[in-house]
Amino acid sequence: MNPTDLCSGKPSLIKMETTVLLALFLQGALSLSLTDNSVPTLRFVAVGDWGGVPNAPFYTPREMANAKEIGRTVETLGANFILSLGDNFYFTGVQDAEDKRFQETFEEVFTAPSLQNIPWYVLAGNHDHLGNVSAQIAYSKVSKRWNFPSPYYRLRFKIPKTNVSVAIFMLDTVTLCGNSDDFTNQQPEKPKDLKLARSQLSWLKKQLTNAKEDYLLVAGHYPVWSIAEHGPTHCLVKHLQPLLAKHKVTAYLCGHDHNLQYLKDKDGVGYVLSGAGNFMDPSRKHQRKVPDGYLRFYYGSRDSLGGFAYVEITSKDMSITYIEATGKSLYKTSLPRRTVS
Repeated sequence: MNPTDLCSGKPSLIKMETTVLLALFLQGALSLSLTDNSVPTLRFVAVGDWGGVPNAPFYTPREMANAKEIGRTVETLGANFILSLGDNFYFTGVQDAEDKRFQETFEEVFTAPSLQNIPWYVLAGNHDHLGNVSAQIAYSKVSKRWNFPSPYYRLRFKIPKTNVSVAIFMLDTVTLCGNSDDFTNQQPEKPKDLKLARSQLSWLKKQLTNAKEDYLLVAGHYPVWSIAEHGPTHCLVKHLQPLLAKHKVTAYLCGHDHNLQYLKDKDGVGYVLSGAGNFMDPSRKHQRKVPDGYLRFYYGSRDSLGGFAYVEITSKDMSITYIEATGKSLYKTSLPRRTVS
């Protein structure tokens, strides 16, 4: 495969994928020693909408509680990486790679020793696009933890000590669908640059068509399905959902709505909504907009400190556990390994 096929013409992704693979073998050995040595497992945390506030102290009690519990979870159970599902800096992103918000909302909040050598793989949300997304990409050269090589990109892993492979396609759903106003228009209006939107969708179609991995994950900020405040994203229901079904994608991970949800569609695709890293919203406003039977779990208690998803992938299946920032396990489910023809 030509290196430019991997991500928006970014040849460096070949090197990045190789580095990721080597790092994961080393981290995998560490995480296995913390859990069940008999079952080789790839583990990660998925958390969205954790981006603090633009005024002092630049974080919220929920963000701090989540940071501490993620640290405890990684220390106890192990993790190979963290997926950041967008809205990394409220409410208008960052301005440049030297923006103090990187320190105030990220580096000085996620301080647990267990998190210092864990890579974060980042994508942008609608609030990030109100600032300078290129600055978040540039910060990858500043922080040893922050990895955001391009607006959209592919990650590929192998489960330690096996030949079982996992691909994750990180999308920019704002470029794909347009930005949205949380107060006047819940749905993205339209792509700002139609050519860029088409290019990203074409890239994803090609990647999914060629993918032979045992697990395929797609991640973006906007949800495909959600019963909460923003509801299903019409653009993604139209353009992305058919691709997920056609290519037997294991799961789609997202944020945007400020709660925790798990949905599963008629084609067996799982939808992991983890947007409770900084705020909690109990809305069920769009419950009737989601097909009957899709919703399997919902947690949006206004009094909760929020939470995140913890994912474990073995040669047999992929399990998802929703963990509250108090450490309480809220819900657990699993999805099977793909049958690759």
